[in-house]
Order: sequence, then structure tokens, then C-alpha cells
Amino acid sequence: MSTDGIRTDWANKDFYAELGVTKSATQAEIKKAYRKLARANHPDSNPGDTAKHDKFKAVAEAYDVVGDEDKRKKYDEVRDLYGGAGFGGGGAGGGFDINDLLRDRAGGGGFGDLFGDLFGGRGGRQQQQTRTRAVRGADVETNATISFTDAMDGVTISLRLTSDSACPECHGTGGKPGTTPKICPECEGAGFVVSSMGGAFSINETCPRCHGRQLIYDEACPTCHGSGRGTSARTIQARIPAGVKDGQRIRLRGKGGAGENGGAAGDLFVTVKVTPHKLFGRSGDNLTLDVPVSFDEVALGAEIKIPTLEGGAVTLKLPAGTPNGRTFRVRGRGALKKDGTKGDLLATVSVQVPARLNDAGREALAAYRAAGTDATLRANLFDS
Repeated sequence: MSTDGIRTDWANKDFYAELGVTKSATQAEIKKAYRKLARANHPDSNPGDTAKHDKFKAVAEAYDVVGDEDKRKKYDEVRDLYGGAGFGGGGAGGGFDINDLLRDRAGGGGFGDLFGDLFGGRGGRQQQQTRTRAVRGADVETNATISFTDAMDGVTISLRLTSDSACPECHGTGGKPGTTPKICPECEGAGFVVSSMGGAFSINETCPRCHGRQLIYDEACPTCHGSGRGTSARTIQARIPAGVKDGQRIRLRGKGGAGENGGAAGDLFVTVKVTPHKLFGRSGDNLTLDVPVSFDEVALGAEIKIPTLEGGAVTLKLPAGTPNGRTFRVRGRGALKKDGTKGDLLATVSVQVPARLNDAGREALAAYRAAGTDATLRANLFDS
């Protein structure tokens, strides 16, 4: 029960100890201690931690009393009168309900005002009348197609973007130019409203009336009809880094939609499409190349020239008896890695069978066949 604002359970609770301050602490010291404990134990920052949730409710209760000069005076009188012996407690009406604290936002120095100061809520209303909340710009998505060579070397491209932006007529306020704004009565200038999740938990949601802008106008902007939003088209230069892969998503910070009220710009996300190369392929950070070779080159051994993506050529040494499909590694001729080094070029030989033979070639192959060097080539197929 309570009498003239005095709670009968106050004598059983040491609110100063709960906040970690002495009875002689100033209001500023009490507020500072509460801010520190509230941040450390707030449910939004500690999901699932029951102990911190309970601590949060306890320090909120303590600050609601000793953080208010009138309540603190009555609390001290009760504690002095009963010497901390208490009334006997826990009965109906004893103690605080956290939902009551959350709803009690009208009084100065109360829980609601302080939490506005902590988390951008309804506190500091005097200041909010002249300064609105900064809003970060929207992120923008787009696609870009580049060549295989540009993907390896990196390239700067021009992108034509169409994105959501502040209305050019009202500059994002949503009000008719020349009209005077007023604090939104729905959220009291916070830009959001608190929705109870049951018990001690609540969430912040964008105010449905001012849409987070904190201010409202009696007359809506005739261009955007009060939304505060418009569409802008612009061309930007975007740098695609060397080594980008087909389908990779590149993030370009600050290249998205413009912010409002001094807010930072959003980010631009570019999904890159890489066109295939007529010779080279890619496997991770390595480049791949199919190299046609003749039978005599792999049978007798040879030195052959193969191209690289940079335009020069390298020599590949084929040992005698090289099998079809063998892959040779040319180090450092692949794609650029994140650490600044390069992958390798993987060259796979493919033995080509001539479709036509001249008389000399036919005679040579006939002589090779007659020599019988491959007589046992398929012998293992008939092993039982």
C-alpha cells in the first residue's frame, strides 16, 4: 500500500546500495550510476540473461525513487523513521511493477526521461524541439557486367543509379514548404513508440504518425503527399577490385542513398557478372587453360609455348610419355588474391587425333603399328 506517494516497501529496500552510491550522493552522481548500470544490464543488450534482466528492473526501480528529488525525500524520511527495519513486505501493492515504470514518462527526472537520454527516446524534449534525429540513407542494390580481363585486373565503371531520396520540394520533412512543424504528439518527438512485449520487455517501433521524423505538419507536402521521399537518378564511378569473381557482391560504403538531417549515406551493393573468356577459365584463385598437343609431342616429349592472360607466353616442358589430360602448373600467373599474391595457371594437355593423314604420315603410323609396341595395351581387360 502507499500513503501520499510513500510506498510501504521502501523501508525494506536500500536503493542507494542497489545503485552503488552513498546516501549523500548528488543527483548527478545517482544519474551517472544509473546510466552505467542500465546500459550494462538492459534486456536488449543481454537477450536471455535472466540475472541481468532482474538487475535491470532493480536499478530502474531504485532510480525511479532516488532519482526523483521529491520521492527521494520521502524515501529518506521513511528509512530514517523505521531505521531500515521495514514494514514487513511483499504484500499486495508492495514493490514496483516495471510496466508502470515504463508507462510513467510524464514527470521530470523519471525513468522515461532518463531512458530517452540513454537510448534516443523521449528524453531531452526541450532539445528535440530544435534538433531532429539524423537518419542514415538507404542501401542501394545494382548489377554490373564486366569482362574476364577486367575482373582479373580491376576496373572503374560508371553506374547509373535510381534510388529513394529526400523529396526535393520539402527536403524530406513531409510538410508543405513555408509551414511550421510541431512535435509529434504520438511519440512526443522521439521518432519511435514503445510497444510492450509482456512483462518487463518492450521494443521500439518507428512512430506510425511521423514515420520517425519526430515532427509533423498540419499541411502535407503537395509533391510527396507527406511521405518526405522522392526518387533521384545519378551516375557514379565505382571501383571494382582486381580478382573479383563471377556473382560476387561488392560493398561500396557511402555510395548509397543520401541521409537526412545530417545522417550518413547508405551503402551501394554491386553484384558483378563476369563474361567468359574464349581461352581461359577460373578455378578459385587459379586460371585454367586447355592446351591441344599432338601424339608425338606427348610420346617423345617436347617444349611448347602457351599463352598467359597478361599477353606474354611461357614455355611448357612435356616429358616423354606425358598422358592425355595431365595438368601442369605455372606459378604466379593466376588471379590476384586478397593477400596481394597471385594464384597459378593450370594448363591441361589434350591429345588431338588428326582427321586426315598425308601419305608420309600414314606410312609412319603403319610402321609404328607393325612394330607392335602397343600389343599388350588391352591385355588387362581380359584378366579374370
